[in-house]
Amino acid sequence: MTFAKKFAAGAGAVGLSLFAALPAWAQEAAAAAPEPVVEAVVDKGDTAWMMTSTILVLLMILPGLALFYGGLTRTKNMLSTMTQIGAAACLAMIIWVIYGYGLAFGPEGNAFIAWGKFFLAGVTPDSLADTFSDGFKLPEYVFISFQMTFAAITLALVLGSVVERMKFSAVMVFGAIWLTIVYFPIAHMVWAVGGLFFEMGALDFAGGTVVHINAGVSALVAALILGKRIGYQKEIMAPHSLTLTMVGTGMLWVGWFGFNAGSALEANGSAALAMINTFVATASAALFWMLAEKLAGHKPSALGFCSGIIAGLVAVTPAAGNSGPFGAIVLGAAASLIAFYAVTVLKPKLGYDDSLDAFGIHGVGGIVGAIGTAIVYAPSLGGPGGDDFAIGPQLVTQISAVAATIVWASIGTVIAIYAAKLLTGLRVSEEVEREGLDLGEHGERAYNY
Repeated sequence: MTFAKKFAAGAGAVGLSLFAALPAWAQEAAAAAPEPVVEAVVDKGDTAWMMTSTILVLLMILPGLALFYGGLTRTKNMLSTMTQIGAAACLAMIIWVIYGYGLAFGPEGNAFIAWGKFFLAGVTPDSLADTFSDGFKLPEYVFISFQMTFAAITLALVLGSVVERMKFSAVMVFGAIWLTIVYFPIAHMVWAVGGLFFEMGALDFAGGTVVHINAGVSALVAALILGKRIGYQKEIMAPHSLTLTMVGTGMLWVGWFGFNAGSALEANGSAALAMINTFVATASAALFWMLAEKLAGHKPSALGFCSGIIAGLVAVTPAAGNSGPFGAIVLGAAASLIAFYAVTVLKPKLGYDDSLDAFGIHGVGGIVGAIGTAIVYAPSLGGPGGDDFAIGPQLVTQISAVAATIVWASIGTVIAIYAAKLLTGLRVSEEVEREGLDLGEHGERAYNY
């Protein structure tokens, strides 16, 4: 055999041995290599959806809630109600940027509060916020804006119990303190990693505890401290324009799709589930409220229709992405019937003056929705819970979160309302209350004939 043939044969043998060893070598190399890093990307479609959702939540406040609440008041207080809502929302937005975002979602913190990023320090157009999907992040300014609208509408909801008698200056002082010691901590506890309720595993898709129980309970406490309107339960205090209330209700329902479906933080299947649940739970609640009116011996009313819509929207908020459509229908019906009892039976019996039923609908509906989420989350009822989900332990978690929210909101509201009383006084004078807050507080009328 020539040298060339011997070399070729030897090289071939070596090549065959290397080829045979290649799979083992490749496995070792793959095991030793670091996992590839998935770079975060900004999906323009999801980002556009979240920007749209943010604007939809703003629609809920102005003009939605302003018209809904304003139509329920007497003519002489229409503008004052709308002005309080709008100004309170603006106040919340400014405070959110200064320190609210930092207290709720700052980079440092404990189970009750966060801190950092005050004045949005370090946030740039390139800053990204985490969402629920690996590899996707939301522009942080969009996340900040979305959460900012939640803070704004929650404070505005509280005012539904104290309109027609609370000073505008007191509203502003109360709002600043209430946001700081009530809303921001609860938002952190429920929605921030490391927050008390978040780590407990409490389910709150879009704000059953953070927004509705928080606002409803605070509204009740504020109304009790403020006292009844002059002539309450002695004079007729009928809504001056159910037409405007109906318009506001429609805007709230439309805007609520941003509120609920937007809380998925992406345009995905979870957002789609929240969307259909926001349809059917609300429709169910509207019909069941009017059915309750009929069974109670009354005519089905436009006011009842509007009240049922809001009760259904409130109840489905924590369950929007945590329930199947049929579970949402049942939840909306249950919340509507219970809220109807709270507004028509419990409130007159106890005699408290919750002017626009902020507690009766938002507080009670929020409690029903938050607790009921533990039930409708079960896969056996069409919910998205896993195969190992158990209703019992989750029910305990939900009740614990609800109870803690009630206690926190109550104590914080007492502090905020008495601080406002000390600094500005709470109520307008009897003369202004009888004349109307439109003229007495703002020097203008809603309607000029």
